[in-house]
Amino acid sequence: VQLVESGGGLVQAGGSLRLSCAASGSIASINTMGWYRQAAGKQRELVARISKDGSANYADSVKGRFTIARDNEQNTIYLQMSRLQSEDTAVYYCNADGVRAPFEVRFREVWGQGTLVTVSS
Repeated sequence: VQLVESGGGLVQAGGSLRLSCAASGSIASINTMGWYRQAAGKQRELVARISKDGSANYADSVKGRFTIARDNEQNTIYLQMSRLQSEDTAVYYCNADGVRAPFEVRFREVWGQGTLVTVSS
C-alpha cells in the first residue's frame, strides 16, 4: 500500500491550498486517514484526521481554517487549508492507520513521503 500526496507549494500568508492523498495497492479497508506536519526543528504533529464514518478532529491551531474530507471509494483524503499563516510552513505527511489488505487480518500503518507547504509572510 502506498500513499501519494500532492498539492503542496508556496503560498502567501492569508492564501489557500488544497492537499490530496491517495492510497493505492491492495486495500480492503482503512480505518483512519489523516494529515500530520513537521516544521523545521520541531516534532511531527497531528493536523487533522478522519475516520471511515466521516468523523474528524483537528489540532487547535488549525480549527476553523482547515477542513479534512474523505472519499472512501477512492481511498483519498483532502485537506483544504485557508487563511494560511507562516506558522503553517512544514512538510505535510499523509497517514493511513488500520490498513487491511484483502484476506488478511492484520492491520498496518502507512505514511506518505510528505509534501512541502511554504507560507510566505
